[in-house]
Amino acid sequence: MRAWVLLSAVLWCLIGVGWQRSSLLTKKGFVYGEAGHPVKIYVKLHQNSPVLVCMDFERAGKETVDPTYTWIGPDEKLLTESNQINITKTGMLVVKDFLESMSGVYTCTLSYKTVKAETQEEHMIKKTYDFMIFAYREPDYSYQMAVRFTTKSCIGRYNDLLFTVLKKILDNLISDLSCHIIEPSYRCHSVETPEHKLIHELFIAFQVNPFAAGWTDACSDSVDCEDITNRNILQARDRIEEFFQNQAHILYHNFNKTLPAMHFVDHSLQVVRMDSCRSGFGKNIGLHSNCASCCVVCSPGTFSPDVDVTCQSCISVHIYGAKSCP
Repeated sequence: MRAWVLLSAVLWCLIGVGWQRSSLLTKKGFVYGEAGHPVKIYVKLHQNSPVLVCMDFERAGKETVDPTYTWIGPDEKLLTESNQINITKTGMLVVKDFLESMSGVYTCTLSYKTVKAETQEEHMIKKTYDFMIFAYREPDYSYQMAVRFTTKSCIGRYNDLLFTVLKKILDNLISDLSCHIIEPSYRCHSVETPEHKLIHELFIAFQVNPFAAGWTDACSDSVDCEDITNRNILQARDRIEEFFQNQAHILYHNFNKTLPAMHFVDHSLQVVRMDSCRSGFGKNIGLHSNCASCCVVCSPGTFSPDVDVTCQSCISVHIYGAKSCP
């Protein structure tokens, strides 16, 4: 029996007695330097960085004579070719499989010559470009939902029974997605309608969470598990919204003019997404406006414990992605 049919049957019985991101990213995926201003770049955890070009956009449109390029990493050591570092002969840098610890300032020095054609006089020019690269991950989604049901009275066991049945139905509806209902609660209120009728309604609230028992099993082949959990909870949200839409449909088409005393109040469903970040990551719209919705790695001097949404201050932290304050 479909879940929405099951709840309706219960209610009827009751009356008889729920990317990479950068402001300077070009269409080709290149990010150019900007003399005198560090360029902020956000790279999703375990993904490759965009192509960092060791010159500004204006310089790239001109001839560059005898160029040489030197890249220095966040640890202030010279960057050389490796499994995670790719540097081309033209000074372009790609950082592969980006990790929290790889965040920081990447500095490139471009040296080139200017030559006067009539005298062959040469001058050496040096320009330095800073790229601030931050690891980020998508936030973990959960949904806070609220619905209302009419009831005969605020006193009686039927209110508890409805609440229990609704929670079980919603849990069963999303269990195959490793999602579950947490923090369910309800209160009964007397409501005066615009027609000056006094009715009783149950105000029910609950949270849809993507971390039911066994949720890690779905992530065995995925490095970025939030991609899977977020996809699952979006499906869970859609199923629950459809469930309550069907409740309204049944009221209009099945009961004619006789409504059960306990029924779903049409248009009462409210859905609010709530984000959380994994430990070592947080949101800071002021510092990371180009990645405001991201969970960005905590910078040195800050840390973030599990499922917090902001990085907290800690002067003894000297690394990126700190999960605690020593």
